[in-house]
Amino acid sequence: MKPFVPKLVYFEPEALSYPLGKELYEKFTQMGIEIRETTSHNQVRGIPGETELARYRNAKSTLVVGVRRTLKFDSSKPSAEYAIPLATGCMGHCHYCYLQTTLGSKPYIRVYVNLDDIFAQAQKYINERAPEITRFEAACTSDIVGIDHLTHSLKKAIEFIGATDYGRLRFVTKYEHVDHLLDARHNGKTRFRFSINSRYVINHFEPGTSSFDGRLAAARKVAGAGYKLGFVVAPIYRHEGWERGYFELFQELARQLEGMDLSDLTFELIQHRFTKPAKRVIEQRYPKTRLDLDETKRKYKWGRYGIGKYVYRDEEAKELEDTMRRYIEQFFPGAYVQYFT
Repeated sequence: MKPFVPKLVYFEPEALSYPLGKELYEKFTQMGIEIRETTSHNQVRGIPGETELARYRNAKSTLVVGVRRTLKFDSSKPSAEYAIPLATGCMGHCHYCYLQTTLGSKPYIRVYVNLDDIFAQAQKYINERAPEITRFEAACTSDIVGIDHLTHSLKKAIEFIGATDYGRLRFVTKYEHVDHLLDARHNGKTRFRFSINSRYVINHFEPGTSSFDGRLAAARKVAGAGYKLGFVVAPIYRHEGWERGYFELFQELARQLEGMDLSDLTFELIQHRFTKPAKRVIEQRYPKTRLDLDETKRKYKWGRYGIGKYVYRDEEAKELEDTMRRYIEQFFPGAYVQYFT
């Protein structure tokens, strides 16, 4: 697929006082993209559309260039000590995505240009914890790879972490546009993870993202560039023929990665889940979705913050987990499965 290009761009005036802000303004001007001004990246108004659904779809192709003023990093991530805030929002249209509810009325994509401030804060966190390792997650609220061909913020973050003694970086993507990241000086301190799934799930529930084959080909490039590699199989979804679909996934992934160094390969396994608020938003924004959101077929599970979610019943979840672990053992016997949830 072609790399993402916004149809509309908003700038905070302050963003133009930073080198990246100036660079992006010149780039989008030369590309002939409409540019507007906004007082705050948190209060963007005037996104076109006759209906709420139309405005939502237009927002997903709108980029907002701003300054990250809150430099206290989120520290509630189970897989990293901190989330490093390079961007918020995503251009993908994954029907099941948790950002549907967490971003609420702000589905537009935000990028932050005060990178030196962000990296200085990250260095402070590293120094406070040294000599312990401090891990940063760069894709908690965005798919940073999908926009990095425009900003190169992620590439700069990779090289910043690569130059530290005790910092580590991780992120996950559904996009294949990795070529500009292959020569980054990562020094083995970044784990580059791909979100992968069966063809059925990608084709039916992940519009606006790279294809099954595109992601796997990108994973081979990344492995060849010496990054630590990981895969997030999510959401694992019980569609018709799911056993065959996921077998093909691991079989083809093994074929693509043949000959690569997979000595530190990781997998994360996440079954499909949804909340009542998410279901309402999904059905509003994707009224023709084939996603099965029938609560009567699921088990209700309390979440960490008092918000319950619907997951597969125990026996179905165990079948999913056992099947995924069996396929991984067959095709990647040295890999480490970090968790199934």
